Amino acid sequence: MELAEPRVFIENRTFDEIAQGETAALTRTLSREDIELFAVMSGDVNPAHLDEEYAHSDMFHQIIAHGMWGASLISALLGTKLPGPGAIYLEQTLRFRRPVMIGDTITVSVTAVEKDSERKRITLDCRCVNQRGEAVIDGIAKVIAPAEKVRRPRVTLPTVRLYEHDVLFRELVDKAQALGPIRVAVVHPVDRDSILVAVQAAQAGLIIPVLVGPEDRIRSAAAANNLDIAGLQLIATEHSHGAASAAMALARSGQVDAVLKGGLPTDELMQPAIAHGTGLATDRRMSHVFVMEVPGYPRLLFITDAALNAEPDLATKRDIVQNAIDLARAVGVQTPKVAILSAVETVNPGLRSSLDAAALAKMAERGQIIGGIVDGPLAFDDAVSPAAARVNGIAVSPVAGQADILVVPGLESGNMLAKQLDSFSESQAAGIVLGGRTPILLTSRSVLAEHMAGCAVAVLMLRAPRPGKPAQHRNPADRGPRRPEPPWIADPAPHDHQPRGNQLRPSPGKDR
Repeated sequence: MELAEPRVFIENRTFDEIAQGETAALTRTLSREDIELFAVMSGDVNPAHLDEEYAHSDMFHQIIAHGMWGASLISALLGTKLPGPGAIYLEQTLRFRRPVMIGDTITVSVTAVEKDSERKRITLDCRCVNQRGEAVIDGIAKVIAPAEKVRRPRVTLPTVRLYEHDVLFRELVDKAQALGPIRVAVVHPVDRDSILVAVQAAQAGLIIPVLVGPEDRIRSAAAANNLDIAGLQLIATEHSHGAASAAMALARSGQVDAVLKGGLPTDELMQPAIAHGTGLATDRRMSHVFVMEVPGYPRLLFITDAALNAEPDLATKRDIVQNAIDLARAVGVQTPKVAILSAVETVNPGLRSSLDAAALAKMAERGQIIGGIVDGPLAFDDAVSPAAARVNGIAVSPVAGQADILVVPGLESGNMLAKQLDSFSESQAAGIVLGGRTPILLTSRSVLAEHMAGCAVAVLMLRAPRPGKPAQHRNPADRGPRRPEPPWIADPAPHDHQPRGNQLRPSPGKDR
């Protein structure tokens, strides 16, 4: 038998029922979310209500509520209690006595002070007072009171969750801007979006772009979209294949610090990157990381590997984990918490992902993976939700419910997870390939914030302090070649220098 919640009703007071002196009241405590929601609804983005820095310099020295937020509570009281449904609002006068601050508890009251029997009108005294009994708003309202009784179920309002896009990504950009730009080969930028990213990232002080590709097509695309590339270095190639090869040669020789995907398929870009002897491979396996800003999640979420390694073995997963830890540390996560995902929370001999998860956790315990805390197997909900971890009986875990890094069993599951977060939660993602001589930025969607965040991540990765070495700050005017020092944070465990197994066979479209 299903238990149903009792229905809540709204009932009005008709003109004949209302007595002179009758009062109704409600109480609300102002939160920052109230202010933001009112600003979204009204479009009033006065910095006195939203900008902490500005508000401190204003006369009240802190953020205050919109004056009409309190007035809207008076309207709510008239429409739901006295007189309630059926009332017609005619007139309202207001005097704003004091500001309302975040945390103030406001009691709103309306009192019938005059009745006009001929026109069925009622005049009500309106007051809003704070928790100290001080009047913040007062005034007079005039309404036509309903003549008929109305009793209706209270409408259930939708849940509203406010989320400001790009907050965490903007923090990445701010940190990267303080370190100075890196030189980036932008491969085959023959479309508006690729050129726009190069221009705006340069203007933001994140990168010094080197455009690599067919010169006529690049210049035509820039001119058609009114983008000025006059001051940018351009290395001409005959076609996209040549652009990819040239960019990897620049990266290998240290003439650029990173590579940024332009208007060409991912597999075409990555083929020269993984070529034995001439590519960017080191003794650590290359892997891809989505750096994601997910609405409702309080920190950046790193998902790996969702684009390059299709069915990684345990040795490959070890490198995937280490690459992600190094990246998370570079962008400011002091001790990344790594969840090795599986379908279950316990080791199951019939489920390879759970066995690999347990092995990776033990490898971290024995120092074969360093710089982070690794636990697994964990299901997705256990990794990101403390409540789910409790329900599923995970009593002791330093990672459950607070993961920074999610390591997926394989490319298919990782790609689906990233795209589900994108589709259902409007998350944003910057994609980066690590483990080679230089990072490769693979963000593909036409979302400027994602591209800017990707550039910022590359800056932070390359400028991250090594043990015993301070962070690098370079003069933007320094355009000379320099060779990066891979790996960026910690030396990898020794491996065979030959590419292993299914070394990096990306498929078109897998980079999101």
